[in-house]
Amino acid sequence: MIIRMKKDVSEKDIVLVRERIEEVGLTVSISRGANLVIIGVIGDITLIESDRIEELPGVESIMRVSRPYKLVSREFNPLDRVVNVKGVKVGKDNFVFIAGPCAVENKEQMIETAKIVKNVGADMLRGGAFKPRTSPYDFQGLGEEGLKYLNEASLLTGLPTVTEVTGEDKIDLVIKYADVIQIGARNMRSYDLLKKIGQKTKEFKTPILLKRGDNATISEFLNAAEYIAKEGNENIILCLRGIRTFECGKFLRNTADIGVIPILKKETGLPVIFDPSHSGGKRDLVLSYSMAAVAAGADGLIIEAHYQPESARCDGQQSLNADELKNTITLCRKVVKEIKLLPK
Repeated sequence: MIIRMKKDVSEKDIVLVRERIEEVGLTVSISRGANLVIIGVIGDITLIESDRIEELPGVESIMRVSRPYKLVSREFNPLDRVVNVKGVKVGKDNFVFIAGPCAVENKEQMIETAKIVKNVGADMLRGGAFKPRTSPYDFQGLGEEGLKYLNEASLLTGLPTVTEVTGEDKIDLVIKYADVIQIGARNMRSYDLLKKIGQKTKEFKTPILLKRGDNATISEFLNAAEYIAKEGNENIILCLRGIRTFECGKFLRNTADIGVIPILKKETGLPVIFDPSHSGGKRDLVLSYSMAAVAAGADGLIIEAHYQPESARCDGQQSLNADELKNTITLCRKVVKEIKLLPK
């Protein structure tokens, strides 16, 4: 249920509505804009007498949420959400670049790549310490040692970090080191993991970067985000990274789902970023995919980069070197600037 308050509503009126809802055991979420206050009601709304709520001072109207994903829907939160990562704002008019290696391989690789990411003007540093791989014989990451190298690179450059959680047993460890917790495409449907992450991060609202599964529908993707939000953390960044189609194989790693960006922006106020590296799986596709995602309305890009892509132990074929990353960020910033000049 959504309760829309009048433009001139007082804080006293808002508190009164909140108290009436909470006294029957339901949860309240309040969304505030410059001239708009929306009160969302979570739980069994049959416990509420709508007429009694509608008669309260300051209430303009009441309506039911039709989407199955309520907390992350535009209906429930009509305003664009901005996720703040140690001063780096993601969402609304704040376009961000996240770059770094697929996996943390050693200290030198992480430090040198971080320097490149910083020098070319990216906003955040990515690097995987735990890597879920299709083959059990492929490099799985360095674990806590990798997290320490990532943290050292962050301290050196001042860049906030993004790294992946692959299981419930690793959540506390990753929270200790990372600024943004990534949930990879393989784990988008690991609902116990989503719930546990929501519970573990709700106190400090640690930002969560949720990637779309390679065969997930839009509704399934948003419901995965709802699992996290329902547990108390709505600081979620959605990430598109390509989906599995009949084209995947020789020419493409995945099929780029750029066309989903405007749909997500319509369905939810959560920030939406795009991963051009996993979408195509080849470095010569990253620039064009990145620019297309910017034009489609993305709030940022997460790009794989490596100081020596030819020697990378993971995803070297889709990782950019220093010059390629600099060129991609420079051209995409130009597109961002031009889009902002367009009439709205």
